[in-house]
Amino acid sequence: MTTILDPTDERTPVERQITKRSGALAGVIGLLDISKPRGNVMLDELERLLSAKAPDITVRRYTKPTYTKPCPDTLRQQMRDECDFVVEGLAD
Repeated sequence: MTTILDPTDERTPVERQITKRSGALAGVIGLLDISKPRGNVMLDELERLLSAKAPDITVRRYTKPTYTKPCPDTLRQQMRDECDFVVEGLAD
């Protein structure tokens, strides 16, 4: 059984289906730094771990101009076009 933790306030949880996974990690993973303090530290470590454990992947780094506003459309489109997966780093 897989448990998904959702940080939103859901008084009545929504049931979700998890997409079947192949067990292999390959392709391009984008790491998005939202420009909060120390978010880059967490993403640096994640990049190091991904590169060590999954040599068949490519990691690309992206940075939002500020965490106080939504991600610019041009950056979202760039990540969509260049990546198979995106991880957003939140940290303080």
